[in-house]
Amino acid sequence: MLNTLLKPEHDKLGASFTEFGGWEMPVRYGSDIDEHHSVRNSCGLFDISHMAEIRVTGQAEEFLDYALISKLSEIENGRAKYTMICDDQGGIIDDLIVYRLDNDEFMIVANAGNQHQVVEALNSRLANFPDTKVVDESGLWSLIAMQGPKTKEILGSLVEIDLTVLKYYSIASAVLDGKDVFLARTGYTGEDGFEIFVEGDPSDVWQLLLSQDGVSPCGLACRDTLRLEAGMPLYGHELNRNLTPFAANLGKVIRFDKPNFVGKDALGEQKLPNQKLFGLQGDGRRAARADYEIFLPGETASIGMVTSGVLSPTLQVPIALALLNADAGLEIGSEVEADVRGTRVFYKVVELPFYKRGR
Repeated sequence: MLNTLLKPEHDKLGASFTEFGGWEMPVRYGSDIDEHHSVRNSCGLFDISHMAEIRVTGQAEEFLDYALISKLSEIENGRAKYTMICDDQGGIIDDLIVYRLDNDEFMIVANAGNQHQVVEALNSRLANFPDTKVVDESGLWSLIAMQGPKTKEILGSLVEIDLTVLKYYSIASAVLDGKDVFLARTGYTGEDGFEIFVEGDPSDVWQLLLSQDGVSPCGLACRDTLRLEAGMPLYGHELNRNLTPFAANLGKVIRFDKPNFVGKDALGEQKLPNQKLFGLQGDGRRAARADYEIFLPGETASIGMVTSGVLSPTLQVPIALALLNADAGLEIGSEVEADVRGTRVFYKVVELPFYKRGR
């Protein structure tokens, strides 16, 4: 397995590790619940250096408009967009965040487990763009995420730029602990926060951030419960090559007004998928986990299954995302049953996200 450059720091903190996308990553440092609440109430620090960074230069905006399903040429310098790269059948290869660094320069952040597939897919689409370069820079960058309501105040005291004017889904250059970094106001927790791109060894930056009052190290376990409360999909659970963006209720990121892009024809024919993603919320303490089957009340035929499920640390009720038959007649308030180890447990269909911080 691969290790990030921060592995010695995690060892010092007594982290427990797990395999994720081919990487040995810290899953927790102590209590999953405590780490979750640290992000909801103060500031959590994550090592997400396993993520892939891919730089696109040259005829970049025209190329990305063709290679990806969104319209990247519309975003201004210093802004970002959530999008996907699909195959020619409309299947999701990966979901991405794309940052525009300059007129002819973009940075793509892809999921760790899909790094090679994304790079390969991008390179295969370069034929009509001879002046465009796709460079996998994943080995050059470390990525640290600071997430939580106190992040702006804490990080703002350590950099010379005014973070209050850096909008959500924006990126800017800064100097942090003497290092040139990028600060992106993005995240995967449902909280305000920043993702910090550090070239080379990030250990000094990590130590500085962790030394600030109110900052706690956080692992992948709480990252998963946080993103689930925020209704954010995870590749391999809610997203995969056999699903289109429509199945994940993310058809809005597709821009059919573009002249052409990979997967356009196939996606145009699949706007009504057989299965769709639903948010479910239950009572009590018994949570339906991934791959648990879902049924209409009293029925014996499964209408789908849970893709992610947990007892929500914030809401203190079971929540789940589930891929269910689109023709099951479900709407907000509909009741279903989850088979939790042989016992039927009631859930209701609810609007997503489960949790949203008040502004």
